[in-house]
Amino acid sequence: MLLASLLGLWLACTAGAAQWLALNVVETPPALSPAAIDGLRAQQARHRDVGVLVLGGGVRRFTPEYDGPSLNAITAERFKYGVWVSRQLAAPLGFSGGIGWSARHLGVSEASVVERTAREEFKLPLRWAEGRSRDTRENAALSLVLLKADGIKTLVLVTHDLHMPRAQRAFVSAAAGQINIVVAPVGLQRDAMSELGDWMPTGEGLKRVRYAVYEWLALRAGH
Repeated sequence: MLLASLLGLWLACTAGAAQWLALNVVETPPALSPAAIDGLRAQQARHRDVGVLVLGGGVRRFTPEYDGPSLNAITAERFKYGVWVSRQLAAPLGFSGGIGWSARHLGVSEASVVERTAREEFKLPLRWAEGRSRDTRENAALSLVLLKADGIKTLVLVTHDLHMPRAQRAFVSAAAGQINIVVAPVGLQRDAMSELGDWMPTGEGLKRVRYAVYEWLALRAGH
C-alpha cells in the first residue's frame, strides 16, 4: 500500500500522467488546424459572420507593477491566442467572464480588466465584453445573446484544452443550432508522454494533473 501510494503521488506530479488524463479521460480536442483557419478566413471574407470569443480564467485583483488588476496566467494565455486567431481571420473578438462563484472578492469583472488590456496593450478593442457570467454555462447563455444579435453564424471558441470539452458542451447546448461552434483550444501538449522527463515529478505536472481531475469531475457533475 505504501509503494502504491508513493507511485500514485509520483504520477500525480508528472506531465505524462496529465497528458494521459487529457487524451483518455477528459478527451481534449485537437488544435485548430491551418486548413480550418483558411476555411474560416474565406467564410469571414464572404459573409462577415464569424466571431472569436475567449472565455475567462480569472484575474489578479491587484498587481503592484500595474497599480491595479491584471490578467492571471490562464486568462493571459487564452487571450493572447484569441487575439492571434482574430487577426488571422480578420474577425471581431469578444470576451466572456464576470466574477466567478469563488472570486467574489475581486470587485471588478474579468471582462472589464480584459477590455482595458485589449485596448491599451493589444490595440484591438473588443466587439463584445460580457461581464455578468459566473461560470461556463453562464458564459454560453449570456455571450450567445450578444453574438446572435450581431448576426454571428460561426463562433470560434477559445479556452484551454482541458476546459474545452465542458465549454463546448455548454455552448453547443445554448446555441441550439443557431450558431456553429468551432473549438480553438490553447495549452495543448505536443507529446508529453514519450520522454523520460515527462514522467519525472514537476510543479507544472502537478498543476496540469489537478486541472484535468477538476475538469473531469465538473464534466461528470454536469457543470
